[in-house]
Amino acid sequence: MKQIIIYASLHGAAKRYAERLAQITGIEARNFKEVKDIAQFERIIYVGAIYAGGIMGLKKTAQGFRAGQEVIIVTVGMTDPTDPLFVRNIRGAIRQFVSADICNDDRIFHLRGAIDYAKLGLGHRILMKLMYSQAIKTPDDKLTAEARAIKETYGQAVDFVNFDALKPVIELAKGND
Repeated sequence: MKQIIIYASLHGAAKRYAERLAQITGIEARNFKEVKDIAQFERIIYVGAIYAGGIMGLKKTAQGFRAGQEVIIVTVGMTDPTDPLFVRNIRGAIRQFVSADICNDDRIFHLRGAIDYAKLGLGHRILMKLMYSQAIKTPDDKLTAEARAIKETYGQAVDFVNFDALKPVIELAKGND
């Protein structure tokens, strides 16, 4: 089976997950900007950073998906991946570009990432400051999982990458090769 891991990384965590997945499975990992013809692949594992409520590079990549391909999507962000509202919102963002017949919910995974505020560009720092300002004004019991993550990590360098969380993805990638 011809497979590829495609990644889109903002702070490096999605790339780290993709590279680790490639190392374990032997499947090539490439940046979404480098992959031109994804129609040739039977299985695509997309590892994308969550940014501003969407998944980086997914819209562009999904334009190349075709019926019959097996697509696995892994999102990487700062938010607790077990929060039901977060999962619903991110899956809604995925569904804007990827139908359930191409990638059903059993093939969508959410992993925690990393951020270092000292390394952010000016525009991203301003966006994060605005989001943080809003989060600190909101009572804790009214915070979304995203706002809670911003409030808890603002201004820090944090790394929640956990390669053990890749186990279900690895199982799918190794299945039916």
